[in-house]
Amino acid sequence: MIIVLGSVIILEGKVSEALALSREHVNRSRLEPGCIEHGVSIDDETPNRLVFVERWTGMDALKAHFAVPGSRSFIKAIAALAGSPPSMSIYEASEVSPGG
Repeated sequence: MIIVLGSVIILEGKVSEALALSREHVNRSRLEPGCIEHGVSIDDETPNRLVFVERWTGMDALKAHFAVPGSRSFIKAIAALAGSPPSMSIYEASEVSPGG
């Protein structure tokens, strides 16, 4: 499984616009093959920071997601509303059941 953690600090006055764009992106992404989970939330301590959490079945699914024109358009649009470059970390993980 692949886990993607991302965040972006949005310019003052642009959070609603960025959140609307992000929700469209999240909803579209959830329909893609290999998407297990895709979400966006507002950081409780930094209200102009959006946080993204994604889980994908594998790297091929994530690469396909990055190649979707809507994903590329979203990255450009959100970067235009950002006060600093977005950050993203990608991890390979194995699910562990509770207790062992």
